[in-house]
Amino acid sequence: MPRPPADSERPNAPPAARLAGDASGAVLHLSGAWRLAALQRIEDLLDALALPKDLTLEGSALTEIDTAAALALLSQLRAAGVDPARVRLAGFADNEARIVEQVALRFDDCQAPARMKREGLVTYLGEQTVAVIDLILGHLNFLGMVFVGLGKVALKPAALRTRELTVQLEQVCLNAIPVVALVTLLIGVVVAYLLGLQAEQYGANIFVVDGVGIGATREFAPIIVAVIVAGRSGAAFTAQLGSMRLNEETDAIRTLGLSPLDVLVLPRVLALMLALPLLVFVGDVMSIAGAILIADPMLDITPNTFLARLQENLAIKHVYAGLIKAPVFALFIAVIGCRMGMTVERDTRALGLATTSTVVQSIVAVILLDAAFAVLFQELGI
Repeated sequence: MPRPPADSERPNAPPAARLAGDASGAVLHLSGAWRLAALQRIEDLLDALALPKDLTLEGSALTEIDTAAALALLSQLRAAGVDPARVRLAGFADNEARIVEQVALRFDDCQAPARMKREGLVTYLGEQTVAVIDLILGHLNFLGMVFVGLGKVALKPAALRTRELTVQLEQVCLNAIPVVALVTLLIGVVVAYLLGLQAEQYGANIFVVDGVGIGATREFAPIIVAVIVAGRSGAAFTAQLGSMRLNEETDAIRTLGLSPLDVLVLPRVLALMLALPLLVFVGDVMSIAGAILIADPMLDITPNTFLARLQENLAIKHVYAGLIKAPVFALFIAVIGCRMGMTVERDTRALGLATTSTVVQSIVAVILLDAAFAVLFQELGI
């Protein structure tokens, strides 16, 4: 009956090392499978041994060794003062011996590169500034391309892909109404509640109507709706176009002699520019509705009184001011979302980063544009 193989002789036996001595000096006996998967065990085994400078490697019981394990072995020998290029091998099979010898010959090339010197604060700020400038210039260049495309559509409306425009309108407008309505309704409740707490102290409850009406139509609704659209539609544009670029669908469109700008970008830009004013109007109505809900039980302002006061003191210019902002917000959100999707690197990690970056850039752009509109309206007396 044949003898069963010892643990060290099995093909998948764990790596083992034993240090012994003979007439020719110290011998390190290796056994088992020395592979990348057991690298931590190999390093622990070698760390536990006091390796002398004069050493022979004996590998008759070795079942397998790969380059990662050989590099770990030779690194320990180098730390003990043994030159990897002059290591002595005994009992190794031809294949295993060749692996160890090749790693020994290229040992210096396998060492970890020297740690780069950490860049200073000024260098970091300079690099980030250049990156931001490049990003802004890229967006402006893409915005110019969009304007050219819109000009062509204005001159030749038949070139517009109405079916794609309709699909995008459904996605960015109709499907967004529930979340916009809910959020702006709650914002109206919160703003009216907070204003009411202060107004009650001075008996000026009725002025809550003025504050909510002007604030919601002029600022709150446009900004909140734009932020919702940036996180919803802007990110969706980047994800959709980035996935198409990743799957080489944009390249296929170019191969067919079509322009990805005309086919993919312009319908999305136009759809968002048409949808955002409608969503802002929904936000205006729901914000006021939320204020009406809280004004009656908290401030004793009935819905009829609230609406009458609102009609008297809410000038139509405040509503127009909020609606005028909406297409501009939409244009920049769509341009940022589409450009980030059209220029994303061809890997999934870059697509996720680009989607996140789109949301951040869009929100920052909306806030900056709102500040610019505030200054402009102040100068124009609106």
